[in-house]
Amino acid sequence: MNSGLTAQRVHDAIRAQILDRAYLPGTRLDPAQLAKELAASMTPVRDALHRLMGEGLVEARTGSGFHLPLLDEPSLIDLYRWSHELSLLALRHWTSVSSEPTPPMTLADRADAFFERIARGSDNGEHHRAMQQLAARLHAVRHVEPQALPGVDEELGGLEDGLAHPDRRRFLSLVGAYHRRRGRAAGAILRALYRPR
Repeated sequence: MNSGLTAQRVHDAIRAQILDRAYLPGTRLDPAQLAKELAASMTPVRDALHRLMGEGLVEARTGSGFHLPLLDEPSLIDLYRWSHELSLLALRHWTSVSSEPTPPMTLADRADAFFERIARGSDNGEHHRAMQQLAARLHAVRHVEPQALPGVDEELGGLEDGLAHPDRRRFLSLVGAYHRRRGRAAGAILRALYRPR
């Protein structure tokens, strides 16, 4: 098999496991075990882990290898604040994006798609790249938000409707409220995240 195809397959597989919450934050990722599970050599596994470090999904700790990053309350609040700030920045440069039919999705996937749609609508491509990376870092958290926050589905539906309608001031207010609510509930969200599945 082509080594480039193997490297991409391994990267995609490990990334998918992380996004699907196969590991709790802080879990050590053993390259040898991953290589065995993915029927690959150590080189593409290590390359994938290094790429995932660049995406903010994995970190290396001196003397103990690769781990999923631990997430604490101030860090989660910072991620929500960055999501809010990046959304506002993208909306400032928004040229609109056509609506696409979407297949049924989990709430986490819907939230990722919603904020990526905002960023894709910006005339600055860097907004979209930054939002994709942020969405990956928040994906596991978005899976557990409904355990800590009632009405997440309706809240996201209101945002989706707001993006399709022209009341900009109201929409910006909804985006701000969405992020502030999560910032206030960061502790409860983290408790849900660290609870074993």
